[in-house]
Amino acid sequence: MAPDYGEFMAKHDEGIRYIIFGVITVLVSWGTYALFVFMGIDLAVSNILSWICAVLFAFVVNKIYVFRCVGSSKVKLSAELVSFFGGRVFTGVVAALLFPALCAIGLGFVFLGVEGLFARGITSGVEILLNYLISKFIVFRKSESAKTE
Repeated sequence: MAPDYGEFMAKHDEGIRYIIFGVITVLVSWGTYALFVFMGIDLAVSNILSWICAVLFAFVVNKIYVFRCVGSSKVKLSAELVSFFGGRVFTGVVAALLFPALCAIGLGFVFLGVEGLFARGITSGVEILLNYLISKFIVFRKSESAKTE
């Protein structure tokens, strides 16, 4: 019996959209970083600017396409934007602390020819999961009235 892909898509639609737009967000980050570097902007500044561009892009696509949270007032939109950036800063700090901790307990070994890649993979997984949970349950949570409609 063939798997029912329609049922799978319906059940995991939000998560699939999150992954797709996450990949596009990475491309935005890398592309803007390259653009800033080619413009002659310092590497560290280019990195920060590309992070800001990626987070702004992620905010828009997560709000509209992933969590389908549209029609916010200016006040609610501002609160969502601040909490989204705050969540990304929080998960960035978690990642910055988790990676060296994982390396310290022996998970910074050479994997696929790259030192620390295994620890980096775990760190990225935790960061992605936390970003999703923060976005779903804090930033773009649906009000009780919206859940019943």
